Amino acid sequence: MAVKNEQVEKNLVKLTFEVSAEDFDKAINQAYRKNAKKFNIPGFRKGKAPRAIVEKYYTEAVFYDDAINAVLPEAYEAAVKEAELDVVAKPEIDVEEIKKGEPVVFTALVTTKPEVKLGEYKGIEVEKIDYTVTDEDVTKDLEASQKRNARLVSVDDRPVAEGDIAVIDFEGFVDGVAFDGGKGENYELEIGSGTFIPGFEEQLVGANIDDLVDVNVTFPEEYHAEELKGKEALFKVKVNEIKLRELPELDDDFASEISEFETMEEYKADLKKKLEAQAEEKAKTETENKVVDKAVENAEFELPDAMVEAQIDRLINDFAQRLQYQGMNLDMYMQYTGQTIESMREQFAEQAKKQLSGSLVLEAIAKAEGIEAGPEEIELNLVDMAKKYNMELDKLKELLSEADMDGIAKDLVIQKTVTMLANNAVVK
Repeated sequence: MAVKNEQVEKNLVKLTFEVSAEDFDKAINQAYRKNAKKFNIPGFRKGKAPRAIVEKYYTEAVFYDDAINAVLPEAYEAAVKEAELDVVAKPEIDVEEIKKGEPVVFTALVTTKPEVKLGEYKGIEVEKIDYTVTDEDVTKDLEASQKRNARLVSVDDRPVAEGDIAVIDFEGFVDGVAFDGGKGENYELEIGSGTFIPGFEEQLVGANIDDLVDVNVTFPEEYHAEELKGKEALFKVKVNEIKLRELPELDDDFASEISEFETMEEYKADLKKKLEAQAEEKAKTETENKVVDKAVENAEFELPDAMVEAQIDRLINDFAQRLQYQGMNLDMYMQYTGQTIESMREQFAEQAKKQLSGSLVLEAIAKAEGIEAGPEEIELNLVDMAKKYNMELDKLKELLSEADMDGIAKDLVIQKTVTMLANNAVVK
């Protein structure tokens, strides 16, 4: 393949490549066979008109789009490989010209990975991070466990009180008009949790089951939905049910029910041990993050806009997937929060830049230090993954693609690099 690349500007390359006339004609034939039944041509049964007749009737370009879609991915990938480019964003591809019997010429504007000039990354000074687990921390965790294991008991002999869970229907109005996201049915609202707009929950205290309550509130000036900021609103609320959280006693019986221990003292001792392990891991992670941040700060590089935009796309797609697990899609989320796709992109921009910066610098350090992930390390990682997902190791390997394996190896290299930086840091 004839491939030519031209540096347009820093990290932007114009790649010119072609597909032979023979290969493109084969792709046109495939497109013809795939679409023949779509064409009605006088004198021929549907789908039986020869390709030449279809092209004459609809012009030669009738199959070009399908043919281009068929040949372009492989041709582009081969051109990038031949030009030895490290592409970091979706390219802008154009067809230069298509002439019968001649190669089809494509151009692609390609964003490449920026060069990183490393600064100091060994011996970085960071302040020591230390988290001490107190008896109060143990008590808080114990109370949280107590709350999680509480029974919800229906109450029908008194009105709503602080700490109750009120099961309500509600609909909100601004200037007499219902607004998006302001309606709910059988919503379980804990009174005093601060979940709803300030002043909302307090106005339900004293209401009885089946009561209809007018709740008047003012949306905060910093509210996420632009059209509701600072607005006065009326919520029509119906109390369907009142529930009380009945907490279990924090005694030996409770400890034996939720743990492997027979006494509360044993359970609390184990709880403190686990909290200390979590605190140690948290301090370790934060120290590593500080070291990496400093290494990034000491390095010199420029993030191409296209690379940042591509990372924002990935972050939004990941966020959309997490929403789906919660039974919500991105459109519903934006409607509920009053956000737009543009505001979400702005929201994710800093995170995208931070992730890309860290990744670029760590990759450069790994290369400079010759840090690699050996087969044994990859195998151990796969064993851990199989245990985590409760799968047979061989079955897991069958499911992983070559790209997945490359990603696992890359992640291992990055983690080894982070560990090396932390081990060489000066903690004061």
